[in-house]
Amino acid sequence: MKTEVPAGAAYRPRRDRLWFARTRSYTVFVLRELTSVFVAWSVAFLLMLVSAVLSGGLPEFVALAGRPWMIAINVVALAATAFHSVTFLNLAPKATVVRLDGYRLPAWMIQGGNHSLWLVVSAVIAFFVLRGFR
Repeated sequence: MKTEVPAGAAYRPRRDRLWFARTRSYTVFVLRELTSVFVAWSVAFLLMLVSAVLSGGLPEFVALAGRPWMIAINVVALAATAFHSVTFLNLAPKATVVRLDGYRLPAWMIQGGNHSLWLVVSAVIAFFVLRGFR
């Protein structure tokens, strides 16, 4: 017995749910987008810290932050945020064209400048944060 297809029914091919895994650039793109969740978590955690400092609930926040599961989440969030930052900064030359006297700067100069500035800002923040622990 032959199955009849209703008139006007469109052909819909099966979707491949792992389409991004076939190409490295697509895989990195999808991973970078997924790491945005951990970037949002890092912002939320920082806001919780600021709220705890301003409201006087710092001991409770420290107790929460010291739990093993919270430490594990924050370690994963740190790694994901670092991956997100590096891949984002590596895309800057593709999104921004910088010209000096009509000469287009090479991608490595833009990436190097971005990563150098990130390193300097991180070092300054680490200096002030670690100085407070003495």
